[in-house]
Amino acid sequence: MTGYDYIIVGAGTSGCVLAERLSADPHCRVLLLEAGKDDTDIRVRLPLAARHLWVHPGFNWGYVSEPEPHADNRRIAVPRGKIVGGSSSINGMLYTRGHPSDFDQWRQMGCTGWSYDDVLPIYKRLETDWRGAGPYHGGAGPMHIARARTMEALVAPLREAARKAGFPSTDDHQGASPEGYGVPDLNIAHGKRASAASVFLKPARRRANFTLEIHAQTTRLIIENGRAVGVEYVQNGSVKRVHAAREIILAGGVYNSPQLLMLSGIGPADELARHNIKVACDLPGVGKNLQDHAGVGVDMTCTEPVAFERELRADRLTLSVLRWALTGTGAAASMPVICNGFIRTRPELDRPDIQTLFTASSPFARVWFPGLRTGIGHRFASRSVLLHPESRGHVALASSDPLAKPRIFFNLLATQTDRVTLRNSIRTTRAVFAEDPFAALCGIELAPGRDIHSDDDIDAYVRRTVTTAFHGVGTCKMGIDDRAVVDPQLRVRGIDGLRVADASIMPTITGGNTHAPALMIGAKAAELVLGSTS
Repeated sequence: MTGYDYIIVGAGTSGCVLAERLSADPHCRVLLLEAGKDDTDIRVRLPLAARHLWVHPGFNWGYVSEPEPHADNRRIAVPRGKIVGGSSSINGMLYTRGHPSDFDQWRQMGCTGWSYDDVLPIYKRLETDWRGAGPYHGGAGPMHIARARTMEALVAPLREAARKAGFPSTDDHQGASPEGYGVPDLNIAHGKRASAASVFLKPARRRANFTLEIHAQTTRLIIENGRAVGVEYVQNGSVKRVHAAREIILAGGVYNSPQLLMLSGIGPADELARHNIKVACDLPGVGKNLQDHAGVGVDMTCTEPVAFERELRADRLTLSVLRWALTGTGAAASMPVICNGFIRTRPELDRPDIQTLFTASSPFARVWFPGLRTGIGHRFASRSVLLHPESRGHVALASSDPLAKPRIFFNLLATQTDRVTLRNSIRTTRAVFAEDPFAALCGIELAPGRDIHSDDDIDAYVRRTVTTAFHGVGTCKMGIDDRAVVDPQLRVRGIDGLRVADASIMPTITGGNTHAPALMIGAKAAELVLGSTS
């Protein structure tokens, strides 16, 4: 059995950071296993191609949820990147850390070392922010943070409309004023997607002590006398085994990390017994505590030809992509976003409960050309998500077959608070669209629709359209209680030599896009691993 010091399972957002940090020590032999393909496709680098990647089966695990009982029993798509870089190679590239109190809440739950004051220095070391170094931002890190090259003529009218509707503005969601409407930050460097793979694995791949295996799906952990000593994986039809002299770190993400633990006999004993899996460690919290940002939209027609529709004419789009390839600039080098708003729907809250992203394009937008194919017209779209949902779901095994997809139960809209908050998000977005000067640009409300106003009608619209923001977390919860899967050092309870380091360890979901916290978790995990061996 081939040996390494560290084996990392999953070359996603956290796994890439972790691999780079551990392999920086030339005396450490590091193996990174990735079930997906390499990230060499040019579309991965092209920011405007993001929406195409979410639905393309060549980049995606193709997961869907089980029927959602509070959402008209619909199955909800769960895009996850099956590629080096994981979901950082296919996501929308929005960079938000979460509210400072999110991390202080973790500390209050017993997660020592994870408060905002603890994680802020880690974020700063990761970043080169477009604002430059300062109290809240790094200026010399590997991950570039860019200001969205948004449609500037629409930003000021929307922010003014939001102000009139009673909501603040901010120029820095990661700074001293995280609440309000502002231009988003994006993970884009020189006009190209800055994925965890392109940023962190590129230097690691040049190191003699680092090995990346792609198309390598880990099927189980090898556990001897209560210690994880190796992994078994399938690659190109062959079963292979590798040994870890020091540690194994799971970074497969919110669905695959708990699945692999359960396949290896680590999880709820009753769940394992149903699939005739021998119990190595009865951990009832494995797969539980699933959280995601449930979201709904408000879409409008545009009264003037100022939205992104113009850029989608086939000849202009072709020229934009060529310009991007040559110079890294132009419409294809960013996303058609206008503003990102973090707001409170109730004044007594201590932090925002809704995030709304406004775009100058529709989810149904398409390439068009006169005489050949019509476009859908100039439109505005918004998407509002619950930042701190009360509803909890879980991940379960479909069978003991390691190649079977896990079963995903979101349990969205299970609580009255969640339902009311999403209902209120519709009304707050409508209030912004109704205020001048942005109101003059808004035409017909396409969704929910002009006739949908009562609580019952809005709730029905939410049930039939709600999806998630693809921000799943929590299924290998960090903590000190009986339902915790890992301790604050990310060590799996009851099994030596094994940690989890990805978004599944979050005890509660952060208030924003989860890519940046996943980067931080990978960097924090590296510090914990190296600190334990120093």
